[in-house]
Amino acid sequence: MTTLLVAKQYMKLFYSKYEIYITPFLKFLLAFTALRLINSRLGYMAAVNRLPIVLIVALMCSFMPTNFIVIMAALFILLHLYAFSLECTIVIGAAFLLMFLLYFRFSPKDTAVVVLTPVCFVLKIPYVIPISMGLIGTPTSAVSVACGIIVYYMIHYVNVNVSLLRGMTEEETAAKFKIVIDGILNNKEMVVTIAAFAVTLILVYIIRRLSIDYAWTIAMAAGAFVNVMVILIGDLMFDTNVSILGTVIGTVVSLLLTGILQFFVFHVDYSRTEKVQFEDDEYYYYVKAVPKVTVTRPEKQVKQIAGQKNNRSIR
Repeated sequence: MTTLLVAKQYMKLFYSKYEIYITPFLKFLLAFTALRLINSRLGYMAAVNRLPIVLIVALMCSFMPTNFIVIMAALFILLHLYAFSLECTIVIGAAFLLMFLLYFRFSPKDTAVVVLTPVCFVLKIPYVIPISMGLIGTPTSAVSVACGIIVYYMIHYVNVNVSLLRGMTEEETAAKFKIVIDGILNNKEMVVTIAAFAVTLILVYIIRRLSIDYAWTIAMAAGAFVNVMVILIGDLMFDTNVSILGTVIGTVVSLLLTGILQFFVFHVDYSRTEKVQFEDDEYYYYVKAVPKVTVTRPEKQVKQIAGQKNNRSIR
């Protein structure tokens, strides 16, 4: 454990020293990953489905505000859909507009969540998102998480129904609009996932703010359990055909990943908890102080070994 704590101190020192370079690199990596996944899942417009274009846009995102990544990802999706189906572009473009209004109104600082949620779905670890945001976010972060879920399921719907949508003629425009709208609004799996993630996030947030020992650990365990229960209940009620084994394994993996997050963000020593009481002219204060677990970085010592010099006087 001491070795891990020392490594943590070195990483924090390294980040604080080179933050001006690390932050743009992380933005670039996030934008590049998101745009590459969009191109691999859709890829209907050849003009933007090229590596140099992705690299240039990702490089632009690294020097722009983080919300620019969300805008570029939405633009890439709409360009691909425009090359595929005008009806899909209009419907999903309207959905994007509504989501942007909700996102910028309630949780404009959770940019990474909107982008990372679809990425985590592709990587089969989506349950790490609600637990993590319950630990480091606020209840309004559920809006950003819901936006990310909707984006993933809209792209997934288009992929699954490519043959159906391509087979419809221009005279069936109204029917195509209806199919796309119904396919998105009537997606029961998406609704259950949004509900499960929102309940999990809010529950984790409430528990981790309690003044009890091991609040973060209890919050993570409770959130993982509730997440599985809500998804399974939703599957029984709406027949969403969710893989029970996949849900359990994904939740366990997500729990381990959030344990790593806890180590870096909230690693404390409850054995040295102190309770302090003091007062002023208007209030009495009861304070519970829990010290962080820290170690002192070992300092390098350089020993100089010099040979003895014999000073002889010359007569």
